[in-house]
Amino acid sequence: MFGLANPDRFMRFTGPLVPVLWAVAIGLLLWGTALSFSVPEDYQQGDTVRIMFIHVPAAIVGLGAYLALGVSSFFALVFRHPLADAAARAAALPGAALTALALFTGSLWGKPMWGTWWVWDARLTSVLVLFLFYIGYMALRSSIDDEQRASKAAAVLGMVGLINLPIVKFSVDWWNTLHQPASLIRSGGTSVDPAYLPALLAMVFGYGLFFGAIWLTSIRSEVRRRRVLSLKARAAQYA
Repeated sequence: MFGLANPDRFMRFTGPLVPVLWAVAIGLLLWGTALSFSVPEDYQQGDTVRIMFIHVPAAIVGLGAYLALGVSSFFALVFRHPLADAAARAAALPGAALTALALFTGSLWGKPMWGTWWVWDARLTSVLVLFLFYIGYMALRSSIDDEQRASKAAAVLGMVGLINLPIVKFSVDWWNTLHQPASLIRSGGTSVDPAYLPALLAMVFGYGLFFGAIWLTSIRSEVRRRRVLSLKARAAQYA
């Protein structure tokens, strides 16, 4: 893993990997979508249960994406490694998009189930805070012209945001909330109905690999961008 911290090795290793990730991710998403329309209606929720196959994977992977951003920020700040900084930067936009999707689909699901689009519930509020950390990270990077200063400031914010991850995860256990407790990933095994489990797992892994494909593609693009900037800077010195 640490050998891949070298940009040249990283580019060589991920070159053939990225197309495979894209292909497997799209295949899983298509298969999971087909399964989600073939499962029976829930006896209480009816057809609205199908929102689960979008909402739950988006929430899980959105949380994981911020973990990738925060850990990458740590390595970028402590070890000053440009590839770690590129990884943190690349995780921000897809992570924010997934978290926004989780919030949106959660509201769609909450209206028929709870009778309201939004409540200041511990889980909902902590996920909103997670989304704001994503937005703050991207805004901070874009607001500072000096790229090194921007990466350091954003890395600090990215690491601070890690504090919110256990709050998101355990909010349903620590406080009384409208949001149901964990059902897919929990001690004692899943409580998801076996009729829905294959479709849900296919979508979770599909979303995860889809994020991975976007993330690696974005890191590779960032590495190329920085190489071009470096070449331009060297050319300007000799001009």
